Amino acid sequence: MGLAFFWLFFLLMAIGMPVVFALLVGPGLSLVIDGTDGRFFAKLLSTIYNGIYSFPLMAVPFFILAGELMNSGGITRSIVKFSESMIGHVRGGLAQVNILSSILFAGLSGSAVADTSALGKMLIPAMEQNGYSRRFAAAITAASSVIGPIIPPSGIMVLYAFVMNVSVAGLFLAGFVPGLAVGLGLMTLTAYFSRVRNYPVASRRATWGERSVAFLETYPALMTPVLLLGGILSGIYTPTEAAAVAAFYALFASALIRLDIWRRFISRPAHAYLHIAPLTLFLLAGFTDHVGIRLFAGLSAAWVVAAEVLWRMFARPAPAPAADKRPAVLENLGEAVRFTTGRLPEVFRQTAIQSGVILLLVGAAVTFGWMVTVSGLAREAASLITSTTDNPYLMLFLVNILLFIVGMFLDAGPAILILGPVLGPIMYQVGVDPLHFAIVMCVNVTVGLATPPMGLVLFVASAVANEKVERIVQAIWPFLLVEFAVIFLITYFPSLTMTIPALAGFAKCPGGAFLCEAVVGAIGG
Repeated sequence: MGLAFFWLFFLLMAIGMPVVFALLVGPGLSLVIDGTDGRFFAKLLSTIYNGIYSFPLMAVPFFILAGELMNSGGITRSIVKFSESMIGHVRGGLAQVNILSSILFAGLSGSAVADTSALGKMLIPAMEQNGYSRRFAAAITAASSVIGPIIPPSGIMVLYAFVMNVSVAGLFLAGFVPGLAVGLGLMTLTAYFSRVRNYPVASRRATWGERSVAFLETYPALMTPVLLLGGILSGIYTPTEAAAVAAFYALFASALIRLDIWRRFISRPAHAYLHIAPLTLFLLAGFTDHVGIRLFAGLSAAWVVAAEVLWRMFARPAPAPAADKRPAVLENLGEAVRFTTGRLPEVFRQTAIQSGVILLLVGAAVTFGWMVTVSGLAREAASLITSTTDNPYLMLFLVNILLFIVGMFLDAGPAILILGPVLGPIMYQVGVDPLHFAIVMCVNVTVGLATPPMGLVLFVASAVANEKVERIVQAIWPFLLVEFAVIFLITYFPSLTMTIPALAGFAKCPGGAFLCEAVVGAIGG
């Protein structure tokens, strides 16, 4: 079997055929050209179905559903409000709010496109009204949105774990430091631009009472990653089941924040924290077998009852609203349920469209990967690369450059599905830890979403901001350089990404990762 399918794929891409069809038509035409046996066609078709028919891949539509539910339920607004209360008073505050909101939103949706769309619609017009140029507002929104698939949960990481048989939980844990590093780098660069360009202060400094209320409004959303990772790491449920839990919890949280009883509850922060802090600890204790932690959590739950009794005995009661302005509990509950369920048809439609696109792409990419293996292309590519150098550091540098170039033209999902099976075994062969290379590749192709000329979030930001892509590209390059710097940091300092997975028992510290070994030795015993 020849390599005609490979060149046909690039030819079809060059003439503008969508990636998913190029992945299918290329191998099909090559089989016709080679005159191969009809059994190969049957295998080609069955591979498409077998590529989609996978329990781990069920996590993808559930994560998409959770993000859509959070976005439609008004969670995004509470995240932005909390971010503004924390850092809105600094110079260039709205730009900083944009980045911090992306970091918080990443733990909910795991999607760069959803981040750009949801936050862009709120913050780009607000930034323009406060003196920022439209292209800068769109650029900072697009650049910070790539944090979404890096901080867990992440659909891209689920795809990589499915293709390369890597631990999803380990990959999720490895994403925290790179995601936070990207956010910190973008905030530092934004602070510099704010001083140089004299960007305005977005708002007055919020009081700690206002920040407390803003945090409580965001609290239901911020518990999403806790439920996800806590359940996965403790073994209570698999990543796929965790995605389903996240979707149901997103539905619950969207309804909860609209309840009048919840608003009254968080309007008195001191009273609310007396309940929320112990209950949060009680929830976390459910994810561990440590007897001491469970005992302390049990005492905390008892404290909730005692605190409520003490509060009612000694605290001054809040004045009750007039009877005609305070809706009945059942009526208010009905309003919240109607608001949430009324948006479900559109949420399900968007989820079905996005899931269908991704799963069809997975089936096509698995088929293409089968052709790569059967034709011997993977073996030839490995021989070519290893003949160039066997130095893992130089190899990582060359692979990063390749992924930069690929990211300019190919979306993150196809890049992982096509190049993962080719590059992964090569890197393992030269001694690179599978989980380390996994996070390097995932971060690299994610940054590619904001890289011209074909970065997907650039076009989403362009549509939201009503600004030309070319003008956004002019403003986004400094932010991309920061993200490229983070990629090289996690590439050559594996302790940054491998320490947390090693502490959790999902990986071992790679050779030379002295910080990782020191931390694991000190904490893990």
